Amino acid sequence: MSAPAATTDNFPSVRAVLRVVLVVVAVVLTIYLMYLLRKPLTWIFIAGFLAVALSGPVNLFARRMKRGLAVALVYLCVILTPFLLISLLVPPIVTQANNLVQNLPEYAEQVTDFVNSNDRLRQLQEDYDLTGKLEEQATKLPAKLGDAAGVLTDIGTGIINSVFAGVTILVLSLFMMSSGKRFLDAYATRQPAEREEWLHRLYGRIGDAIGNYVAGALAQATIAGVTSWLMLLILNVPYALPLAVIIFVLDLIPLVGATLGAVVVGIVTLFSDFPVDTIVWTIFAIIYQQVENNVIQPRIQAKAVQLDPLIVLVSVLFGSALMGVLGALLAIPVAAAIQITVREYTALRRADPVDAPT
Repeated sequence: MSAPAATTDNFPSVRAVLRVVLVVVAVVLTIYLMYLLRKPLTWIFIAGFLAVALSGPVNLFARRMKRGLAVALVYLCVILTPFLLISLLVPPIVTQANNLVQNLPEYAEQVTDFVNSNDRLRQLQEDYDLTGKLEEQATKLPAKLGDAAGVLTDIGTGIINSVFAGVTILVLSLFMMSSGKRFLDAYATRQPAEREEWLHRLYGRIGDAIGNYVAGALAQATIAGVTSWLMLLILNVPYALPLAVIIFVLDLIPLVGATLGAVVVGIVTLFSDFPVDTIVWTIFAIIYQQVENNVIQPRIQAKAVQLDPLIVLVSVLFGSALMGVLGALLAIPVAAAIQITVREYTALRRADPVDAPT
């Protein structure tokens, strides 16, 4: 009995193999191109998020004035906000740094007196001359400030690059604000009627989620800043308003921002009325964070993103690993947008599996 003739039915054709190879090469080249263009792509992504987030205030002002004037007013507020924060934070920092440099020799003398009044520390002083070395370095510190010129130059270069990036992102978001929705609507109108309705609903839900998240985060940070400011005023801690602004800014960072702000202010209280101010502030910070995590944040964000806490944690970890603090800020609305897209797509497939977009 002769063996069956060999056939090629079970082997892919040359055209199929070539098609797979070309697809793999195209994917690799696309990923590599995205890696090369990661900076402008990141700017475009941030600009899109900013345009969606600011569309709510723009639409609110557009009810009472022309849309162009509303856009200009909102973006003017965005531009002026960093300058306002700098005007509040920089003068106290510069003043305290100068005071520290000028008073450092006096602080070193106080440490010397404290050491001499303690038997054990005095023995260590006699063996190692710790305070003598401390006073020597303290007297040299003002003269060493000139060596910081190179560091300041690097900082200045970084600031210039950041300003350029910020201006570019603002311009991109401005163009997206004025024409982005038109492009999305033009794409939707080319689809079948049911798919067009689905796309419009998807755009609306994602925009609402991002806008509500931003508004909720700002409201939550404002509450944290105001309550902290009142507590600092009660404790009579210097520079209560700048410290409250720091609390406001850091509270915008999900999960860890409130803790970071409390630690920063706690360090400042060490130089105010230690240990009373530090103990009172620590108790206040612990109680407030519990209230914020269990009462304020759930109520504010209940209608915004509606994400599972595990998804929030994972998204923040991934975002911070990819883009640092900025990634942590954008992670939750991005996760919300993905969740909305999956749910809308699933609902459309269940309604009409044939016409669902692929």
